[in-house]
Amino acid sequence: MSLLQSGMGGVAGAELACAVSNAGAAGCVGGYKLSGEALSAILGRLAAGTDRPVGVNLIPEVVGPELLGRQVRQVLDETPDHVYLSLFGVPDDDAVLERITGAGRHLVVQVGTPEDGERVAGHGAVVVAQGTEAGGHLLGTSTRDELVGVLRARLPGSCLVAAGGIGSPDAARRALAAGADGVLLGTAFVVAHESRAHARFKSAVAGGKGSETVITDVYEIGWPGRRHRVLATSVTETPAQAKKFIGRTVVEGKPYLVPRFSAAVPTEATTGRIEEMAMYCGLSCSDISGETSAADVVAAFAHVLPTVPSVENS
Repeated sequence: MSLLQSGMGGVAGAELACAVSNAGAAGCVGGYKLSGEALSAILGRLAAGTDRPVGVNLIPEVVGPELLGRQVRQVLDETPDHVYLSLFGVPDDDAVLERITGAGRHLVVQVGTPEDGERVAGHGAVVVAQGTEAGGHLLGTSTRDELVGVLRARLPGSCLVAAGGIGSPDAARRALAAGADGVLLGTAFVVAHESRAHARFKSAVAGGKGSETVITDVYEIGWPGRRHRVLATSVTETPAQAKKFIGRTVVEGKPYLVPRFSAAVPTEATTGRIEEMAMYCGLSCSDISGETSAADVVAAFAHVLPTVPSVENS
C-alpha cells in the first residue's frame, strides 16, 4: 500500500513506526537530533520491531551537515536493508543523497517546492510534496494539490506522494486525482495509541478543527526560521511573553527543561504547561474524532490507495 507515516520528532517512536509497518504501510521514526547511544537505542528497537519497510526521518536544516552525516552513517551501519531513510527538506550537499542510494537504501524526501522535488527525484528519491495544509513545519507556500500537480507534470516517471490535510479517504482520493501515487499522514497518527504524543496533545487534535490551527513562527527555539502550523494556544495568541521554562521532558533517558516557544512537542514524558507547548496539527484534524490504533488508521485507507512502486518495492 502506498501510505507513508510522517517521522514526527518526539511523537513517532519505534512503537508507532513498527505498528504502521506491520499493518501494511510504511512507518517512520523521528530521528530529530538523536545521535550516538540515543540513536542506537531507537534504531535497535526499530530493527527488532518489524521486518517490513520502515524508516528513520532526519532533518538536514536542524542538525547541520556534520551531524547529519554522522546520523546517516549510523543508520546505514546499524540497521538492516529494510530500513529506509527519510529526509525532511533537502540537504545542502547532494552527496548525502548519493550516499544513501549508493548504499542500496530507499530514500524518501519531503519538499515544499517544485525545484527541490526535481532535485531529489534526480537521485531516485520518493518525492513527498508537502502542502501548507500540513501540520508542523512548512517547507513551501503552495497548497498540496497545486504542488502535486506541478511536480507530476515535471516528473512523470517519479514516485510522488502527497502530504498535508489528509485525514480521510476522500482527501486521499483528491490527492491521487491531482497526480499523487500515494499519501503521507502525520496528524492522523498523532492520536494513535502507539504515538508518544502527550494525552492532552492527542485530545486537542481529536477535538480540534482545521479552523483552530494557525500558521506561525513562534515555536522557534531549537528550530528557528521555519513557519509551522499548530493548534492555536495562548502562546500563538500572545507571543510577547517571557522565554522562561514551562516544563520538563525526557528523551531516551536524558532529562531536559522545556522553555516557552520551544519547537519540541509535548510527549508522554513531558510535564508542565502542556497547553502552552507546540501542538503541531494539520487541517486534517477536522476529520479525526478520537484516539485509535495505528492499524485502524492504515485500514481506513486501504481501499483507496493503489499499490505502486514505493519504499516497499521500488
